[in-house]
Amino acid sequence: MKTGYDYIVIGGGSAGSVVASRLSENPDVTVLLLEAGGRDRHPLYHLPAGFAKMTKGIGSWGWDTVPQRHMQNKVFRYTQAKVIGGGSAINAQIYTRGNAQDYDDWRQMGCEGWGYDDVLPYFKKAEDNDTYDNDFHGVGGPLGVSQPISPLPVCDAYFEAAAELGIPRNFDVNGEKQDGVAYYQLTQRNARRSSAAMAYIAPNIGRKNLDVITGAEVKRLVVEGARATGVEMKDGTKIHASSEVVLSSGAVGSPRLLQLSGIGAASHLETLGIDVVYDQPQVGENLQDHLDLYCICELSGPYSYDLYAKPARAAMAGIQYLLTKKGPVASSLFETGGFWYADPDARSPDLQFHLGLGTGIEHGVVAMPQGGITLNSCYLRPRSRGSVKIQSDNPADAPLIDPNYLQDPLDRRNSIAGLKLTQEILSQGPLKPFIKAERLPGPDVKTDEDYFDFICEHSKTSHHCAGTCRMGPDDNAVVDTRLRFNGIAGLRIVDNSIMPTVISSNTNAAAIMIGEKASDMIKADQG
Repeated sequence: MKTGYDYIVIGGGSAGSVVASRLSENPDVTVLLLEAGGRDRHPLYHLPAGFAKMTKGIGSWGWDTVPQRHMQNKVFRYTQAKVIGGGSAINAQIYTRGNAQDYDDWRQMGCEGWGYDDVLPYFKKAEDNDTYDNDFHGVGGPLGVSQPISPLPVCDAYFEAAAELGIPRNFDVNGEKQDGVAYYQLTQRNARRSSAAMAYIAPNIGRKNLDVITGAEVKRLVVEGARATGVEMKDGTKIHASSEVVLSSGAVGSPRLLQLSGIGAASHLETLGIDVVYDQPQVGENLQDHLDLYCICELSGPYSYDLYAKPARAAMAGIQYLLTKKGPVASSLFETGGFWYADPDARSPDLQFHLGLGTGIEHGVVAMPQGGITLNSCYLRPRSRGSVKIQSDNPADAPLIDPNYLQDPLDRRNSIAGLKLTQEILSQGPLKPFIKAERLPGPDVKTDEDYFDFICEHSKTSHHCAGTCRMGPDDNAVVDTRLRFNGIAGLRIVDNSIMPTVISSNTNAAAIMIGEKASDMIKADQG
């Protein structure tokens, strides 16, 4: 690590890995990528089923939310990645992009250059799709995108059950239409996770103009006058950036570091004894996330991957994977789902489903001793808005993360409608040969108040946080439509925090798209 570079990228996650890789394509510039987490050496980062361990601690900062005042003060585990590759190294590998209207809405908000027609080429540029090469998909890009390898018969029964309710099968939810149930494509290549680090950094680690440092916590951004000139590390080392500092630490990490650097709401920073470098009250505001609700059924036989929870069976699954690259280890465990409506008049699907081929897969979710399946639902366009705020000037202190779930009554109503629909799907005839009984919510949950009490106990984040450094054309926006920080030169934010509104799906594919688009913007702006 030298004392000066052209570009410093803070955060080696989904977007930051893309930016560091793309900028270093020019041999005449030098790029430093700083990642607070470690290397992705542990096998669980690369085995698709390793996701089952991810929300329970590995590769995470270990943060929680503040008590949610509209959910009986429930505290949520809020998994934020702390490893090279970021969220793409620990997520369920689901490759969904959102709805085309999401991006057209951004453009209608004044974010020129961010409509669906503008972003689609960057989705395609990133892709190396093993199935599709058409108007919606690309091949030859860095990111492996593939069909599921190891679905189970219960998945086909799920599709048939949805059809009983008029929900059609969709073979490509990233194609012409989002509506319907489907096998999700996954960020995998050759039965291994294709994280942003594996796709963009690992193949280029030998570039002489690219330095990648893990275990490197940034203490603060260095701002001189009205320009970001570099970073100060945890040990006091300062590193200079002659062109730009690119902040890619995510919807929690980016506003956190800005505030620790004295960039945020002056009224808040002053109460913490932090010198105000730039007063920007919107830093850390506008937090949005999808609240995940779930229905769990006990199965009448060994029809899910719960069968492999015991050590002997797990060892057998490992041998199967080594020999065939198939079986439970090759499964993301949530590769089946789809999109449908809580509000039949919604402009596009406002619910998403994830069928878990087991129980107790994620932190805090109940496991069925005899085996089962989990069907998650989340309302995709929440009106509730939360915040991310530091609680002290000590970087070791966790930030105050407040998604403010269900603050808006519409979110509550549509979330409950989604949970009821999961129960309807699971009760249909095609699934009866597989399901012994619904265990959660169960027959005692009847009224909407019962449902509300249930979800205050049994719910989780979808890990889709966004919006805390909002992009926009207005003076109140944190970044402009080229992702340049409003008021501080030489500073750009490139991650899901720039989303004006959270997209209607999982968010990892969008983060990679944002990295690709921002890379071209940076290159163009720097000539």
